[in-house]
Amino acid sequence: MTIDFTDTADLVAPQLLGCLVTHNGVTVRLTEVEAYLGKDDPAAHTYKGPTARNAAMFGPPGRFYVYFSYGIHHNGNIVCAPEGTGQGCLLRGGEVVAGEDLARQRRQRPERALIPHENLARGPGNLGQALGLQLSDNGTPVQLTAREAEPEWVRGTRIGITKNADAPLRFWVPGDRTVSTPRGRR
Repeated sequence: MTIDFTDTADLVAPQLLGCLVTHNGVTVRLTEVEAYLGKDDPAAHTYKGPTARNAAMFGPPGRFYVYFSYGIHHNGNIVCAPEGTGQGCLLRGGEVVAGEDLARQRRQRPERALIPHENLARGPGNLGQALGLQLSDNGTPVQLTAREAEPEWVRGTRIGITKNADAPLRFWVPGDRTVSTPRGRR
């Protein structure tokens, strides 16, 4: 299966589920993503057009858009739709399937209890940290391995945002423990 990243983000998003993203020595099987639809989506960083911060989202599809969230996390998106459109898919959650020691080194703090395997890349900030994403990754090609088979998936409203929150643009593998909570919100 080959994903056509020039398709709109809402079409690309469910195709990402089950795919493997490899970056900086860690591979994550994607279990949760959210689509952001540019100028038609008030929740998108690109809603009001290009800026220095979001420029990568207007670049070639199939590349990273990385942003610093809440001053602590580097979140990653895959740019979608034709160049200049400003659409992308936020990588919300996944399972570390290779490079667990490195992911744990990036995530684990000595003063905290051992992070369970299913939490290493659960949530966009944790996933970005596990992959070692940095702002310098903006615009770089995403290394994606196609899934072996399409997993069962569901679609529902996005979480963690206030604008256009009711849009059914969050996609996830039901019952997977690496999916952000609330898992059943549709």
